[in-house]
Amino acid sequence: MVTFPNSKINIGLNITEKRSDGYHNLETIFYPIDLCDSLEFVKSDITRFNCTGLKIDGDQDNNLILKAYKLLQGEFDLPNLDIHLHKAIPMGAGLGGGSADAAFMLKMLNDEFKLGLSSQELEQKATKLGADCAFFINNKPTLAKGIGNIFEPTTINLSGYHIVLIKPEVHVSTAEAYGGCKPQRWATPLEEAIKQPISEWKDYIFNDFEKTVFVAHPELAEIKDMLYAKGAVYAAMSGSGSTIYGLFENAIIDNFTPKVKSRIYCLDLK
Repeated sequence: MVTFPNSKINIGLNITEKRSDGYHNLETIFYPIDLCDSLEFVKSDITRFNCTGLKIDGDQDNNLILKAYKLLQGEFDLPNLDIHLHKAIPMGAGLGGGSADAAFMLKMLNDEFKLGLSSQELEQKATKLGADCAFFINNKPTLAKGIGNIFEPTTINLSGYHIVLIKPEVHVSTAEAYGGCKPQRWATPLEEAIKQPISEWKDYIFNDFEKTVFVAHPELAEIKDMLYAKGAVYAAMSGSGSTIYGLFENAIIDNFTPKVKSRIYCLDLK
């Protein structure tokens, strides 16, 4: 069985308060995009995992795909699987690639072995793997609150727009992003700001992480400025970075040449 886990961008990311448990409450909009990995498995004599494409750093046993498999294996009588991932979504990019892989693995296992889990049950299990994993179960534009795990529907629709994503060889850890962030509540809540015309989003919708991350990594601010100079109607960092994206009304014909080495993706939005 094969599937194609897609990525997401964050539209706005407001850190509203620090919680007593050390986590932060936030509000953001997750929007799915068609930059995808490829994930497949077949029954096997032993469980194996291999990856091609972009290199995945870290211990293979900590891979979220295997964690998703083991999570359901502990509850259901699942067979051994030979699992293959072709990685195309860059890591450490704020695009949710690892979370998508885990969520799609849960959905594949549920479908292939007829486990009978509802979308709500899959979301609950996905939350155990990561805060934004649950988003990829239903995989629709979503307003997220809490620690990114409380979902509300949103009517935002970017179909017809074009997006450029630029992922430089810059690593921004989650700890770094949160470490310099001061929680605040914007005068206009995100669910209201998003109702403004997209051409006005730059005046209403912000990623709070940019304030400190751009100071530490000024090349990211330069990329954002470049996207606006090329005609983007809105540009921002996705998640805690380091991908910077720009939304364009017209088909993209310009060449994008950041000063730092980067991966560049041009996509149509649905």
